[in-house]
Amino acid sequence: RSYIDSQNKHLKLKDLRMSDAGIYTCVYDSHTVTISLHVFNLIIPFDGHFLPNEVPELTLMQSSAHPLPDLTIKLFDSNNNTVRPQLLPNNAPQKYTLKLKQLEATDSGTWMCHIHSDSPPINHNIFFDVKVLGFQNAELERKYATVGSTVTLSWHLNFHKIKWNKGFTGQLNWAQHASVAAHELLNFNVTAQGQWHETIKSSSFQLEIPESKPKSTLQVKLPKVHFNRSGQYLCQLMYKGKHTERKTELVVMKVSANPVGPLVRGTKSTLICQVSSPLPANAHLRWEQVNGTQRDTKQSKQNEARVEVNVSAAGLWNCHLIEDNYRKISLSYTVEEAPAWISYVVIGASVGGSVLMLALACLCIISGVRWQQRRQQARRMAQARQYLLENKTCQCHQ
Repeated sequence: RSYIDSQNKHLKLKDLRMSDAGIYTCVYDSHTVTISLHVFNLIIPFDGHFLPNEVPELTLMQSSAHPLPDLTIKLFDSNNNTVRPQLLPNNAPQKYTLKLKQLEATDSGTWMCHIHSDSPPINHNIFFDVKVLGFQNAELERKYATVGSTVTLSWHLNFHKIKWNKGFTGQLNWAQHASVAAHELLNFNVTAQGQWHETIKSSSFQLEIPESKPKSTLQVKLPKVHFNRSGQYLCQLMYKGKHTERKTELVVMKVSANPVGPLVRGTKSTLICQVSSPLPANAHLRWEQVNGTQRDTKQSKQNEARVEVNVSAAGLWNCHLIEDNYRKISLSYTVEEAPAWISYVVIGASVGGSVLMLALACLCIISGVRWQQRRQQARRMAQARQYLLENKTCQCHQ
């Protein structure tokens, strides 16, 4: 592992080990030069491959022929920001254990460990790579869609960007509500060379994997999305028995009318616009009539998932989902006026029904009066018979 360079007579050591620490003496003619070799070894767990929220512990070892000095250790992240690790107590002077903070995907990059000592004078830097597997954007994403539209959901992974060279697995789950059990839609694995292998696990869920997609991206397509396919879509990445995840909430909007069908003149209909889950504070629903006035609008209250508007005339209405004053999605509903003959039929049916109800009411009143009269007559006849019987009984006793 060692050799002397023939050109400059330097001694070179390959694959340096802790046991190589010591005093090296070079003798040339009457000249003697002595050098003390101080060896450091920075141990990075999992070869520097982590998941978000992990708290790794770095171990710095030192070896020397002289008494080991007290070291001052500083860490700098990939953005050259000072990292202040927690120094864990050790009884051995040759060992330092540094506990880092919770890692994030943005911490990926080349870090530096600076070692300093006054006596003997040491100023040495050790560079090492930190790779945190995760998503380009780890925050919750909310996706809006209308019933019947095609929705594409994407999760952008960072394994190519950080040059992750370890295999890992993952899966996509769906739950309509946070309180119900998740349903596995597909799973995938990525090799150390970055090759994808995806398998759809659900046969009842209408799901497609696009033929072409961006690099390092898990992408699925939901054709003609249904209202009951809203909910939380959860992408999980797993490595070394640990996992990280990112949620995408799909909110679906639909419109309807009560009653359904053409609007009969003189009647009213209620238009209903609703979404599959309550909206955040910065979003709301709003009905607007096309070519209508400001009064022809209706807006949902905060955190509501439904808004209704009563209409009494034909026209085109649009329901908008507005977030931060931007229209995210819209659905239209056309209120049609029923033909005139239907109006006459309805009016006739209404009048006929009223007359029929009046006739039934009169019949019920007459029947009730007659029944009451018969009942009173029967009561009087019973009293008369009772009177006669009592008189006969009295005469026999005489």
